[in-house]
Amino acid sequence: MLIIMKKHAPDEALDQIKGYLINQDFDFHQSTGANRTIIGVIGDTETLDDHEIEAMPGVSQVVRIRKDD
Repeated sequence: MLIIMKKHAPDEALDQIKGYLINQDFDFHQSTGANRTIIGVIGDTETLDDHEIEAMPGVSQVVRIRKDD
């Protein structure tokens, strides 16, 4: 799962999402570029609710990575 943050999302919004993921026992990798920050969530993300995450402050989009069978 990728969590794409809005262009000028404040650090507090990033901290909230990272705290949420840690509380749900997920690891993540943050990639910060010139215009966007992307959080790659590591693990079986089936239990995470896309809509709940998209409703969090600073989130632009949630993208699920499809599993190949």
